[in-house]
Amino acid sequence: MEIFSLRSSQSLLFKNNPNNAGNSKTADIQIETKAPASVSFQIEANLDEGPDFTAVSPGELRNYARQSFDSGLIDQNTYAAISEPLPMHAIDPLGNIIDLSSVTDGTSFNFLDYYKNQLQIAMSIGDPHEVQTLKSIVNFLNS
Repeated sequence: MEIFSLRSSQSLLFKNNPNNAGNSKTADIQIETKAPASVSFQIEANLDEGPDFTAVSPGELRNYARQSFDSGLIDQNTYAAISEPLPMHAIDPLGNIIDLSSVTDGTSFNFLDYYKNQLQIAMSIGDPHEVQTLKSIVNFLNS
């Protein structure tokens, strides 16, 4: 595949020469102006706000986390923890078992409450690495 510079094109030199302007095939072409196109979408008023993490699907959360990781808003550990699939069952702070088997990539789920509960459990168990990761996830979801 060959790439040519537009400045060195002989046809452009011919058209730009004032002596040849009348001979150019493009002299009779006119550009019609039309009414401006209607707006087909609206931009949200608050661009800096993220999605509602109390009702978002796992796929949407991963996509948002990926964008935030790429832009440097979250670190790799936070992104990796958010990208992990949910377990089939989890425990809430009261010790009750929560069935998460019905949550799929298209299902809305309250990730903010889920990660807050997991943070409370990790703080009670005392795993400092897990606590730090969950704190960064909760901070990310609250922002």
